[in-house]
Amino acid sequence: MNRNVIITCALTGAGETPGRSEHVPVTPEQIAAAGIEAARAGAAIVHVHVRDPETAKGSREVGLYREAVDLIRAADVDVVINTTAGMGGDLMLDPSEPTTFVEGTDLVNGVERLAHVEELLPDICTLDCGSLNFGDGSLVYVSTPDILRDGAKRIQELGVRVEMEIFDTGHLWFAKELVSEGLIDSPAMFQLCMGVPYGMPADPQLLATIVNQLPPEAVWASFALGPMQLPWVAQSILLGGHVRVGLEDNLYLRRGVKATNADLVTAARTIIETMGAKVATADEAREILALSSRTTR
Repeated sequence: MNRNVIITCALTGAGETPGRSEHVPVTPEQIAAAGIEAARAGAAIVHVHVRDPETAKGSREVGLYREAVDLIRAADVDVVINTTAGMGGDLMLDPSEPTTFVEGTDLVNGVERLAHVEELLPDICTLDCGSLNFGDGSLVYVSTPDILRDGAKRIQELGVRVEMEIFDTGHLWFAKELVSEGLIDSPAMFQLCMGVPYGMPADPQLLATIVNQLPPEAVWASFALGPMQLPWVAQSILLGGHVRVGLEDNLYLRRGVKATNADLVTAARTIIETMGAKVATADEAREILALSSRTTR
């Protein structure tokens, strides 16, 4: 069991959730405010996507990241900033003519996905460690070994910590290859993403199996989508991991009650403390992850 638990709050994501809850932040100001509130509630790390303020769709626009991250850094809270680097991998196919890419495709190489990381130098950025049939329909998330090696190498050059996102078992296999090739700095950091169609189902036995396959010195967290999000806090802690909650993955505090990001962090904190563990501070998270001290870079 983990006795000193890092809470990551994933603030908004890129999915079609703003129309389902008024609490999903869209503008950089709203995203930053949600991150600051989450930090005050106990999140040591905030995971940042940005959205086009006009359409509410996920965006790779560097200026939007700059605005959100600068506002969080300028606030009177201490929090570790983790930005996504997963945008730019969407391949939308015409199922009747699969050689044709259709509306919704946003596909760039591994280094181009890092434009905001290069400019803002967050503490952490993500690396989605494999391709995936992303939900029903014809969307494929594309993250090939060559794309991943290029991205990992550039992130390492920038001095940013990589959080390797594991959506399926083969993703872990390849992530361990990145570690063995020296492209991931120690300690290797894994996020085990459960319940994302069609990756790994949110099955406690599967989580235990995956954890047993991690490198011995790995630092890991896991999350599950929807109603499994808060029960998964306990699953992760019992197996020795850290936790992630937030509106990217779940909109409800309980049946029929919509949550804010801070609500979900508070609920996670209650679970952690009820289990006899403590919530890690941002400085403790930096020590666990071997990050540099707080910076305003």
